[in-house]
Amino acid sequence: MAATRRNGPLERQRARLYWPFLAPALLVYGLLFLAPIAYSAWTSLYRWDGMGEMQWKGLDNYRVLWHDPAFATSIGNTLKILVVGGLITFLCSFLLTLLLREMRAKFFARSVLFFPNLVNAMVFGAVAGFLFSPDGPVNVVLGWLGVDAPKWLGSDNVFALIIATLIWTATGYYTTIIMAAVDQIPPYLYEAAALEGATAWQRLRHVTVPLAWDVITVCAVLWTVSSVKVFELILLFGGGNAGNPPAQTWTTAVYVYTAAFPTSSVPRLGLASAAALVSLVMVGLFTVLLRRIMRREPIQGMS
Repeated sequence: MAATRRNGPLERQRARLYWPFLAPALLVYGLLFLAPIAYSAWTSLYRWDGMGEMQWKGLDNYRVLWHDPAFATSIGNTLKILVVGGLITFLCSFLLTLLLREMRAKFFARSVLFFPNLVNAMVFGAVAGFLFSPDGPVNVVLGWLGVDAPKWLGSDNVFALIIATLIWTATGYYTTIIMAAVDQIPPYLYEAAALEGATAWQRLRHVTVPLAWDVITVCAVLWTVSSVKVFELILLFGGGNAGNPPAQTWTTAVYVYTAAFPTSSVPRLGLASAAALVSLVMVGLFTVLLRRIMRREPIQGMS
């Protein structure tokens, strides 16, 4: 009891010092994040074109989403990017980590792998339009080889091309982050594993992955968040002079954009807000689930 009484004033004094430093960050977070989310939630209950009078619809916008095939397609494509793209990206990152740790010029190789992240997505769209067009270099080379060139930028193939581009650009980014964690692992652990006869794959599995697990978990969360925000590549790869890309390639971000800024109809900001909130809830649930699945006890004894 005496210790509790002594600690009480000390804790209150710490709290008085704590809140003045935290208040500016909370204010910025509230104004730039929480307030827009609340406004979107309020807007999702109305029918509104952005200029006229708002008409109350209640949960009708969410019912429209539930029965809209385009929204179902956008959810499915987002999940494909999240799951399929994520698995391939991290598999490639682990393999590159296995190779780079043994390389002499690993820092140069890491810079080369990271380079695609420095390039704007518009460049990828322009390059893809040039390389994979019907008369582009890729189809010309395939024609020389006697192979019938597919319509790379057609609605049936463009989404696979988008996922491949995302994997290519993201692999170097996550490899760089994982390698930064690997650099902190004491070398004697690898030496001890090698003396025990562990192969390179076994060292990756039993040394690298467990000791870099916290960083890998953060990378998985970053991928989950970024996969819901994929927008520019789809608009650049699938869009054309007509405007929006084909509905087969939409993600939730593209669905929100097309609902808010349609090319041939009245804007539906209420529907766009509802779709954005559903995406927010989805990424929140996946993040919490991922954190629970990847939770592990910290490894002690490292120096």
